[in-house]
Amino acid sequence: MGDEDKHTGETKPGQKSRDELIRGSWTSIKSQDSLSLKEKLEKLLTIAREAKKAPREPAAAKNDQKGFFPSISGFRVFENRFPAEFSFGRVRLASAEKIGGEVLALLSRDDSFKELSLNSALFLDLETTGLSGGVGVIPFLIGLGFYDRGNFEVRQFFLGEPAAEEAMLVELDRFLRSLAFSSIITFNGKGFDLPILETRFTLYRLPFDLSRRPHLDFIYPARQLWKHRHESCRLCHLAQQVLGADRLDDIPSSEVPVRYFNYLRSGDFSWVEPVIEHNQQDLLSLLGVVVAGAEVLTAGMGVAELDGFDLVGLARIMEAAGKLETSRELLEKALNRGIPEPLAQGIKQKLAWYWKKKRQWEKAIQVWEELAPAGKLACYRELAMFYEHRLKDYERARELAASGLELAAGRSRSYEQDFLRRLDRLNDKIRRQRLMSG
Repeated sequence: MGDEDKHTGETKPGQKSRDELIRGSWTSIKSQDSLSLKEKLEKLLTIAREAKKAPREPAAAKNDQKGFFPSISGFRVFENRFPAEFSFGRVRLASAEKIGGEVLALLSRDDSFKELSLNSALFLDLETTGLSGGVGVIPFLIGLGFYDRGNFEVRQFFLGEPAAEEAMLVELDRFLRSLAFSSIITFNGKGFDLPILETRFTLYRLPFDLSRRPHLDFIYPARQLWKHRHESCRLCHLAQQVLGADRLDDIPSSEVPVRYFNYLRSGDFSWVEPVIEHNQQDLLSLLGVVVAGAEVLTAGMGVAELDGFDLVGLARIMEAAGKLETSRELLEKALNRGIPEPLAQGIKQKLAWYWKKKRQWEKAIQVWEELAPAGKLACYRELAMFYEHRLKDYERARELAASGLELAAGRSRSYEQDFLRRLDRLNDKIRRQRLMSG
């Protein structure tokens, strides 16, 4: 008897249907006031995993472009294809083919990417039963994106029945081996997606080869590129602000676990249809922001095309890659491209640190003297150090330390203590200097 024959949906006389069992269990669990919502949902998931009957057949997907394979032992595989000329926001999918390995290596800080391209990469995004990770969290929707003959393919493994998790992961493993992706692209995948997926593979004694592939977790370069420009670096926000993509009807990530548990309780597929669309949007958003970030780096070859914000983001990427001289040049140019004063002050302090390291004291002092009256305690400290140790002008150093102490009072305990110790030392030096001169 085949797998489909095993799940006819019939109920033996005297036996509760799966829906009745889960609905009754949920009624009981909800009444347990001592449990948190998360604990209640976890108990419901355990019951759903033990249920033997398959869930009610979902209706066909509303999106005509999206196909799905028949249910196999309690899970489904959805497939969608986007042609190269398709645009997500302002980014055409074909643009990914122009991104070279050098740019990917800079974004990832991994030289393994120098010989790679996005054409052979796997874009990965999970939807799970919990948002904080952990052994008990199950990835019920595993979204994959990849290029195939110029098209961008989205394939989503959906766990319709928790008891079928092992079967789904075996099929996923077979699929991953069949295409042999050369690298992985995620958004917070190092801290969330890959550890969860590896835990589930290990649970079922399956090899997890993805962990050995070069990995670009784009959340880190995204923050370097855009944190100073946008109030949020969440993927959905960047898709709207950087790509101009319309995700206004998208569901928030916090709804995802609850929607899945409602689906398990009711068998109503409409609960998870928005989750499947959300996951697909995340994959397209991830591809889009990677392309947009790579375009900033590519445009950096001809800096005239970039505004001040882009120059700052590019400088931070270069600094993280150890290219400090290039980073310094970009920051100097950014100061002349109309950036807000708070950001400009931070850049000036960074440049002053660079000039101090290079012993270009005149440039460093100019910045410290400019920013000290604006309440920058570090600048008072640097000036006091310079006059004490470089010029041996103890009187001027004491004046600066006293000004710094007055400013630090009630604001910074560490700076207060630093200036107090400095004043004691300077007073002692001045006293000894006067004795020697007298």
